[in-house]
Amino acid sequence: MLNKNLSDSSGTFYFRQVDVFSSRPLRGNPLAVVLGADCFPEQKMLAFANWMNLSETTFLLRPVNPQADYRVRIFTPFSELPFAGHPTLGSCHAWLASTDLSEERDIIQECGAGLVRIRRDGDRLAFAGPPLIRTGIVEGDVLVRIKRGLGLSDADIVAAHWVDNGPGWLAILLKDREAALALKPDFAVIAGIRVGIVAPVESGETDFEVRAFSAAGFEDPVTGSLNAGIAQWLITSGIAPPSYTARQGTVLGREGTVYVNRDGHDIWIGGNVVTCIEGQVSLERL
Repeated sequence: MLNKNLSDSSGTFYFRQVDVFSSRPLRGNPLAVVLGADCFPEQKMLAFANWMNLSETTFLLRPVNPQADYRVRIFTPFSELPFAGHPTLGSCHAWLASTDLSEERDIIQECGAGLVRIRRDGDRLAFAGPPLIRTGIVEGDVLVRIKRGLGLSDADIVAAHWVDNGPGWLAILLKDREAALALKPDFAVIAGIRVGIVAPVESGETDFEVRAFSAAGFEDPVTGSLNAGIAQWLITSGIAPPSYTARQGTVLGREGTVYVNRDGHDIWIGGNVVTCIEGQVSLERL
């Protein structure tokens, strides 16, 4: 149960802006969260997300499914998503900060993709990756576009696979970290395709380097849904061990760290979350 007055009759809503997949503020992926948003007009959700101009903005509501602790609606500046990873962890962080929950148990989030389990692991949160709704080898014509847009040759690519758990990601496995960091995408060529890049790191604090090129023409700093899809592909195919870490956002000056762990049939995607901004959203002038 929420223990704060998160909205009132005048149209004022409690708001947090958090940084996900980093223990240091301004080093991860930012997320705007509006809590107690049941009375937030639906048409204003997209308008507010567009105005925030972050990769995603979320709105927390009372759940419809009785098994869930809360329901979340996830918006990019242009559309609504059924699921996304860093909004899942960031929304849960904001929900926990406004909730009296002393018992140690999984938190159940309801979203467009269904129910998602989230667990607390020390200072981190982790979500169980939802099942892939599209998998398999990337079609030849799509791969041709991606190679042209990223300046890749057949020799550069180890493998390519659909890893779509809702947003539409496909992933390209490259030989090494240096090749991944050297990419300079032509977003006009790959427009409309969400492309994830993953490459092994031979030595260092992390095992893989990840980059995410959105369908809307920008690079995403740290991406939970992509990392979840990549993990399901790499672990089940034996390319990656059951537990590993991935770094993302290096080219953008971020320090995103994603902790991956397989537990039974579930693959958990974890990271730190910190609150950077707290305040209120007023609809009186919207």
